[in-house]
Amino acid sequence: MKLTKRGQGGFTLIELMIVVAIIGILAAVAIPAFMDYIKRSKRVEASLQLNKIGRSAKRNYSEAAMYVAGLAAQLPSKPGAGGCCGGPNNHCAANPTAFASDVVWRQLDFQIDEDNLFYYDYTGTATTFTAKATGDLDCDGTEIVYTLNGTATNGNPAVTLIEPPVSAD
Repeated sequence: MKLTKRGQGGFTLIELMIVVAIIGILAAVAIPAFMDYIKRSKRVEASLQLNKIGRSAKRNYSEAAMYVAGLAAQLPSKPGAGGCCGGPNNHCAANPTAFASDVVWRQLDFQIDEDNLFYYDYTGTATTFTAKATGDLDCDGTEIVYTLNGTATNGNPAVTLIEPPVSAD
């Protein structure tokens, strides 16, 4: 009878090290791309809310032949010196009552009912307005500002959204 040696099944140390290296390379590429994607998705809130303000301001101009004039309080209120809310996922607590009690925000029929990442303010005259959304999306001390400018030329209301550069945050 001849005895045969059975081969051992499994991976060698070199094969395992190669697999770990490949996973490390993929993670090094994927994680920064994922973080950039998350930041870009957070930025959408500002443009959506400013467009809502723009629609309300244009509607007001069409009905009253003037934009809502006045200075609206910056809401929600900033906690301290920085623009970082610091709450869960850096969201500021919603405060619809503060929007409802401000005369200018009430005239614009604007309020935010959900936790949000940006602070909003509005300054208007009869023929122009500026609305801003300011936020620190990752609590690093760098704020980004979206600006919505409204003008009226020959009785036609128009708005222009100015976005911050992507590298700003």
